[in-house]
Amino acid sequence: MQRTIGYRGFEIHVDLVRAAEDTFDVFFQIKGGTNLGVLGARGGRIPLRNGPFTERWAYLIAEIAGQAAIDILLGPVD
Repeated sequence: MQRTIGYRGFEIHVDLVRAAEDTFDVFFQIKGGTNLGVLGARGGRIPLRNGPFTERWAYLIAEIAGQAAIDILLGPVD
């Protein structure tokens, strides 16, 4: 299952991989922007720890993690 979320000129790509009946392991990847090399191993997929999660939580946590990474790169929103 995949979802793409736009944030501050970047795209946060979220991938869910079924771990059990109603839970998922979650990965996110940030694409776009000019300073992408700073995020992750050459812009690769980043697994989120402490899972698996329900579908709803997986998407929410991945979106927040992606937004936090972008905020670190760009600085605070004015």
